Amino acid sequence: MNLALFAATVLIWGSTWLAIALQLGPVPVLASIFYRFALAALLLWPLLIASGRLARTRPRDHLFMGLQGLCLFSLNFLCFYHATAYIPSGLVSVIFSLASIFNAVNARLFFGERISARAVLATAVGVAGLVAIFWHDLFGGALNLAALKGIGLAMLGTLFFSLGNMVSRRLSASGVPPLTANAWGMGYGAAFLLALIGLSGTALPLPPDLRYLGALAYLALFGSVIGFTTYLMLVARIGSGRAAYATVMFPVIALMLSWGFEGYEWQWSALAGVGLTLLGNVILFARAPIRGPRPAAFQGRAVR
Repeated sequence: MNLALFAATVLIWGSTWLAIALQLGPVPVLASIFYRFALAALLLWPLLIASGRLARTRPRDHLFMGLQGLCLFSLNFLCFYHATAYIPSGLVSVIFSLASIFNAVNARLFFGERISARAVLATAVGVAGLVAIFWHDLFGGALNLAALKGIGLAMLGTLFFSLGNMVSRRLSASGVPPLTANAWGMGYGAAFLLALIGLSGTALPLPPDLRYLGALAYLALFGSVIGFTTYLMLVARIGSGRAAYATVMFPVIALMLSWGFEGYEWQWSALAGVGLTLLGNVILFARAPIRGPRPAAFQGRAVR
């Protein structure tokens, strides 16, 4: 189950970067993100209610679900969408892959979780592979101001994503299932985005064409409802540090799609980088199969 969740997360989120790029242009970024998560919430809530899987929550849980909505379903994507306007979607996915490092550090700060030598080595090899993949893009010419803006926004979005992971762990530890947390979090995120739209006077134009509608439907159903659920289930089962290593694999999928749809040209350094990225996975998981959660008593000590 854990390997299936890992693979599903990589395949779904590795492909969402192209869909985000397809949404840019005709509709304001703020409106596009609102449409995405409002639609995702409208899809998820009836499914949970009809299946009886919407768990009861306590008032204090809503504070953390609101924080999850801010970090995972609004602020981070505001950063990612704007970053994609400055740098290629594949490069945004490369920067997002640093979430494994952000998560390891934040898990240490918030939960006292030890950073293992295996995780450090695997992340170092994986990130080295990502640098090799984009060596030509990063060092083939002078970085301009627009590229630096894109890199900074992508880094800030990754930080918000990591903080959202910490909130998700807190919710899982308090007994809130990922599906319930997602339903409320997406609703709170959409409400926050709608408030920003009203305060900023941003227009809410109707989706202009089938390409935009297709990208929106894919991002709402697969990228948001299914992708976030599989990822947060993985966080609950194996921990945020190991789950976030899935983000190191996203650029491989993103590059394949960019090659097919955006004319990306493969370099020898990029091929070597793909090999290093896969090697990082082997280091992380070889002779250490993904297991379920640790005993409750140990988890209680770690959370406290």
